[in-house]
Amino acid sequence: MKLIRTEDAVGSVLCHDITQIIPGVVKDAVFRKGHVVTEEDIPILLSVGKEHLYVWEKQEGMLHENDAAEVLRQVCQGGYMKASEAKEGKIELTAEEDGLLKIDREKLNAVNAMGQMVLASRHGDFPVKKGDKIVGMRVVPLVIEEEKMNRVKEICGTEPIFQILPFRKMKAGIIATGSEVYRGRIKDQFTPVVKEKLEECGVEVLGHVVCDDDAEMTTAAINDWIDKGADMVVCTGGMSVDPDDRTPLAIRNASDEVVTYGAPVLPGAMFMLAYKKREDAGADAQNTGAGSKPDIPIMGLPGCVMYSRRTIFDLILPRIAAGEHLRAEDFSVLGEGGLCLNCKVCTYPNCGFGK
Repeated sequence: MKLIRTEDAVGSVLCHDITQIIPGVVKDAVFRKGHVVTEEDIPILLSVGKEHLYVWEKQEGMLHENDAAEVLRQVCQGGYMKASEAKEGKIELTAEEDGLLKIDREKLNAVNAMGQMVLASRHGDFPVKKGDKIVGMRVVPLVIEEEKMNRVKEICGTEPIFQILPFRKMKAGIIATGSEVYRGRIKDQFTPVVKEKLEECGVEVLGHVVCDDDAEMTTAAINDWIDKGADMVVCTGGMSVDPDDRTPLAIRNASDEVVTYGAPVLPGAMFMLAYKKREDAGADAQNTGAGSKPDIPIMGLPGCVMYSRRTIFDLILPRIAAGEHLRAEDFSVLGEGGLCLNCKVCTYPNCGFGK
C-alpha cells in the first residue's frame, strides 16, 4: 500500500475503514476497506479530516475483491436470478421466480475448497419464492491473483452452479381410496390437505374422485384422470401392507415405471412414486423443459400426509412440480435429515428436515 493525497485518490482502493464521528449522533465507517474512491467521495473524506489516504497499489495479475466477486457471480448465476451490486467485495443472488433451487454441489464444494473463496447458499432441491436470497459470494482478501479466478472459471465450465427450475403449469387429479370414505362412513379429510399443498406449488387441481378398496377401480380412475389431461395423479389412502390396502397394486397396474414404494423418511415411509409414459410425448413441447421428461408421475400418499404438518410429500412435490423426473437414488439419500422432529412451532423449511 502507499500514502497519497486525498484529491489524487479517485479510482484507488482504500486499505482501511474511514470512520465518521458525530458526537451523540453516529460513530461508524463512512467508507469500508476495499472501497473504490470516486470524485463524489473526496469532499466527504476531507470533511472527516482525511487529507491523505493509504491505498493499494495496483499490481499486474491481481484483481480487486469486487472484480473477483464478479467472476464468482458469472460462474454462479443461472436463469431467473438477480444479482446485487458488488458491495465491500460481496455479491448476492436473489430469486426472480417461484421454483425449485438446483445446485451443482460438486462445483460448489470445489470452489470453496480452493481457499480464499466464499460461496454460502441455502439448501438445494428446496422451493424458493421470488425475492428469496439464494447465495452470497466473495473472496477473503482485498486483492487476489487473477490466475486463481481463472482457475475458478475452468472448474465451473459453462453451466452455472445455481439454477432455478420454475414450477410448471401442471394439472392434477386426486383419488381418495378406502371403503370407509367410499361408503360415506367417514368424511374425506385427506383431499383438502393434498389440494392445498398442490396449489402451493402452482398445480391446478382438476378435481377428485373416491374409490373403494378395489385395485381395478383405482387403476381405472388413474387412467381416467390421465385421459382428462392430468399431468400428475395423486392417490391417497390404502398405502400400508394391510390386505385391504390395494392402492400400491393399482398404481403398479397403471404405470410403466415404479421408482419406489417406500422411502427413508418419517413421516412418509410408505410413499410411492411411479410414472406412466405419455402417448403424445413427442408432440407436447411444453412438457419437455430442461431437466424434465414428459412421463406422468403417479404418487401414492400414506395416511401421515393427512395429519402430519410436514412429510415426504413436502420434500418430493416441489421437485415433481418443477419437472424433475426422480430416480431411486433421489430417495435413498434422504435418510440423513429424513426424520421430522414434529416441533411445537414448525419452521420448515428453515430446519433440518429433508437436509
